[in-house]
Order: sequence, then structure tokens, then C-alpha cells
Amino acid sequence: MNRVLRRAAPLALASATALLLAGCATTPDEPEATTDAAACMDVPAGELSDGVKVDGEFAGSPTAEFATPLEAEKLERTVAIEGDGDETAAGDPMNIVVTAFSGTSGEAIFSQPTTIKVGDEQVFESFRAGIDCVPVGSRTVTVAPASTLYGDTGNETIGVAAGETVVIVIDVVEVQEPLTPAEWTENVPEVKFGADGEPPVVTLPATDPSTELQMKVLEEGDGDEVQDGDNVTVQYQGISWTTGEIFDQSYTRGEPATFPTDGVIQGFGAALVGQKVGSKVIVTIPPELAYGTDAAAHELGGQTLVFLVEIEGTEAAS
Repeated sequence: MNRVLRRAAPLALASATALLLAGCATTPDEPEATTDAAACMDVPAGELSDGVKVDGEFAGSPTAEFATPLEAEKLERTVAIEGDGDETAAGDPMNIVVTAFSGTSGEAIFSQPTTIKVGDEQVFESFRAGIDCVPVGSRTVTVAPASTLYGDTGNETIGVAAGETVVIVIDVVEVQEPLTPAEWTENVPEVKFGADGEPPVVTLPATDPSTELQMKVLEEGDGDEVQDGDNVTVQYQGISWTTGEIFDQSYTRGEPATFPTDGVIQGFGAALVGQKVGSKVIVTIPPELAYGTDAAAHELGGQTLVFLVEIEGTEAAS
């Protein structure tokens, strides 16, 4: 699963943002910012980025064609489609679809919707470049040498070899508006919490899933309130409404998980913000707020997900 953009969310929770974070690799030299706009990176187009042919519906799962093996020595970015919206600015939380391709084979590595902030220095420069100072509605193609991503170690989790160049296609969809789950009142799963050391049992109703992001507070805590961007410690269980199966949980690992609310899939993070430590909640997340609607792009793509969450702690991000 995805750990390309962000730091350390559990694999089954991590948005593509978790794959884009630079915390897991040696920080490379940054491209120079322009003198008149510190947020704007100086990443010119080049022969390699201009040579990538991208097809597919905007905000979908695009395909890319280029000569392989592709080996880059410097970061290049080409705007394949120029949008007609406002230009992105530092601090804007952008909803994007990011697709990465192996420079060696040309095969897709992952494709997923996610949200990242323009100019977020925790994010690899190769991904930041794709959303930096471009009109909303744009599609960008970035050719990223290994030195700007995973270096000489690669990223075994997602199949990037040591020293491998990656081609990144980003559709800059929109500025993210605040997302608040609706109250979940109908067809709420039955939840039975186990004894100490035993995972809970969640029984899904025999109905179609909701098409909305909905949440029910099973038990309200009295601790600190989770803020956007906080590092939150939780116990959780994730179930696919499509298959009825648990695809991941912290309960069986013997310890809770800690991650930033903006480093997980969008619907999961939105469910935590505003809740108090000590709360137990259950949330249903439609595909477009989880791993996207394309079943071929991700193993949980096209699936409605349900998470049972116990919030154990929260701390402001440093």
C-alpha cells in the first residue's frame, strides 16, 4: 500500500500522501525558489518530461508512455494540461490524483487520490513540484531522479528499485474544502468490544453501503480534542463493506498506531478531527474519500470501507 508521500501511517490507512513524505529517505538538495515567490520551485521542463505521453480522463487513472529505461539526472516538470483555475499558492490543501510509473519498466507503481499542501517541506520535492504554482485543473508530468526520491535504497514497499527514476503524473483537481462526516443513524454495524487483548467484532448489516462519509460516536471521551494535523494514537479495525473482510487492524499487533490526521486517507482523517481522546467511533468511507473508484489502481480501490476507532491520545505536530 501507499507510503510514498507521507511519514508513518499504518499501511492500510496511509493515503498516497504517506508515500510522498520525505521522512523515510535522505533529504536531497532542494530546487531553488524564485526570488519573488518563496513557495514557487524552479523546476523547468526538459526533454525527458516533455517526452512522456499521458492519456486518460482527468482525475482518473492515467496511462503514460515513454522510452524505457528512463534515467534522469535532474528534476524536470512539464505541464501537460494547463488548467483554467487560480494558481496554487503556498499552504493550499490540494485534492489531487497522483500516479507514479517505474522509469525502468514503464509500469504503473500506484495511482490514488490524496491531499497535500502546496509547499509542504515534509513532502518529497518530486511530488511538490507537480502541484507548485500551477493553475487548478492542470495535469503535470514530473520526471524524478532517484536522488530526489528514494535514493540508493529505493522503496521496496511499493516496488521502486534502488537508484530508479520515477515518472509522476499529478492531476491538480481542486482546493480541499473542510470535510465533516454526517451523523450515521441508519444501517450502523453492530459492534462488540472484546476482553482485554481481544479484538472487537464488527457485524455489517446486509444492506448497500452509504455513498456518503458518515460517522457514529459510540462512546464520547473527555480528553483533548483532535486538531487537524495532530499526531493521533488509536486502536483501529478496518473492514471492507464490499468483501466483508477485515483488511487491517492494530488490535492484533498488540499496540496502538500513531500517525498524523493529514497522513491517512481523507475520510479517516476527517473522522478524527474534532473528536476527543477517549472516544470510540465508527465511520463509513466511500471510495472517493478512501482509495479511489478505480478497482485496478489499488487493492482497496472502488471499495467502501468501515473503520472502528478508539482514540487514545493526540499531540500537536512538531
